[in-house]
Amino acid sequence: MKHIAIFASGNGTNAKAIIEHFANHPEIRVALVLTNNPSAGVLKIAHEHKIISAIVNKNSLNKEEVMMKVLNAQKIDMIVLAGFLQLIPAFLLQNFPKKIINIHPALLPKHGGKGMYGLKVHQAVLANKDTETGITIHYVNEVYDDGEILLQKKVVVDPNDTAELLSAKVQQLEHEWYVKAIEDLLR
Repeated sequence: MKHIAIFASGNGTNAKAIIEHFANHPEIRVALVLTNNPSAGVLKIAHEHKIISAIVNKNSLNKEEVMMKVLNAQKIDMIVLAGFLQLIPAFLLQNFPKKIINIHPALLPKHGGKGMYGLKVHQAVLANKDTETGITIHYVNEVYDDGEILLQKKVVVDPNDTAELLSAKVQQLEHEWYVKAIEDLLR
């Protein structure tokens, strides 16, 4: 059995899709949900699905002894970022080489980097008058949204789209393709 840790900072819509997809999977399970936000909605989702959760502040996130103890206790094979707004420390990248992935709600390298998350990304797509947007699934490295791209999927930007409508279109792609990418990488 392969064990996933989901790192999330917010409501947890992607985390929920991942948790539900792997709930009865014969080879992969979500073993841990970790957040830096004590009021994150993802904690409720973890609780509802009886998944161990942990809250770490920035100081703890950057302490190798603390983080490796938490991750090793659950025998984590892969870390999946799902709206996690903190930079991943170098020691985690070294301990999980090509085993930390992220999903970004745009076609990187466009509209990525520190502070580019949620509706801000979709507003940037509209402001730039892009004709398409989508998702990028990528390995995590020491720079926000800069790692090797694994997969991109696109949707058309309609002239009448708002940031909220774009968000809904992109979220459909996220929920469909993130779990497939996770499965492919853990085979």
